[in-house]
Amino acid sequence: MSSVTTDIKPKKHYEILDGLRGVAAILVVAFHVFETFALGNRFEQIINHGYLAVDFFFLLSGFVVAYAYDDRWVKMTQWEFYKRRLIRLQPMVIMGMIIGAALFYFQASDTVFPQIAGTPVWKVILVMLIGFTLIPLPPSADIRGWGEMHSLNGPAWSLFFEYIANILYAVLFRRFSNKVLSIFVLVFAVMVVNYTVFGTKGDVIGGWSLNAEQLNVGFTRLLYPFFAGILLSRLGKLIHIKGAFWACSILITIVLALPRFGDENTLWMNGLYESFCIILIFPLIVAIGAGGEIKNAFSLKICKILGDISYPIYITHYPLIYWFTAWVIDNKITMEDGYLVGIGVVVTSIVIAYLCLKLYDEPVRNWLQNKFQKRVVA
Repeated sequence: MSSVTTDIKPKKHYEILDGLRGVAAILVVAFHVFETFALGNRFEQIINHGYLAVDFFFLLSGFVVAYAYDDRWVKMTQWEFYKRRLIRLQPMVIMGMIIGAALFYFQASDTVFPQIAGTPVWKVILVMLIGFTLIPLPPSADIRGWGEMHSLNGPAWSLFFEYIANILYAVLFRRFSNKVLSIFVLVFAVMVVNYTVFGTKGDVIGGWSLNAEQLNVGFTRLLYPFFAGILLSRLGKLIHIKGAFWACSILITIVLALPRFGDENTLWMNGLYESFCIILIFPLIVAIGAGGEIKNAFSLKICKILGDISYPIYITHYPLIYWFTAWVIDNKITMEDGYLVGIGVVVTSIVIAYLCLKLYDEPVRNWLQNKFQKRVVA
């Protein structure tokens, strides 16, 4: 790759999409709290489809990446692209692992996490250091007992796939015409339908383990939404309605909160719902969000705050969920007895995310941008 020295100009920011990412991130935390009370039973889960927020995040990422970089490749090398993505995402990956390691022994449980008590400190530190790189660990290296590729901070699995998507985009997919990209997106949509409707689970839950089954889930969840987001950005078919942020917030809340469809004998019903959401509803929400305008200062401020804390919430909240899960199951806590603590987990997750953002993420990213990133001109 040849060196490119031309400055890169900034673009319009989609504040509504930032706000929607924050709404979805908070719903993810609430989903995990309710999941604990349901003991992982997907048929009884309140805020049942909260895990679909990950698929929504992938679509948002594809849309934003294409919008930000599709027309910049004449001024930008692949390495410059990778630097920008690493600077944006990697500092909080590291912080999420640090928080996970700091809280690890507080999550000890004979019932849920029996491996924790016997795990030596050196091994926790080693897993943390490897986690800094997002290199996935096999189930044999799991120190918790859930088989996660990142035992200290489970949701980091989606960042692993996010990086894969960015590499695929930079190396290959950015070069495709819209027609060729549409063919790939159609194939990826068929993969989603095949897994959810005709598969054995009836949902897209999974992707966090380094084995053939879970990698299949992860790539199925990644490929359609990310590259559909790129295609949506390229086509520019946005929808303009009044109150777009609030309308989309209500819609994404409904989508993620609806109860599971069908039962153990009709798994296809829920799979059909999730395919419909991933393939049609999420692109619709993004098209409305990107096409909307914010007319008042209050809505703008809400979107900015939600957007700023969305990624920190997502990547730092789960160590608290590990602790909360152990507490609920070990003590047989019912929702009636534990809902206040659950609310506290949500609030604490937001506070931790905000503190990480202001005291760590923003300063570190600013330093990295000044040192390693090409100057942005107005």
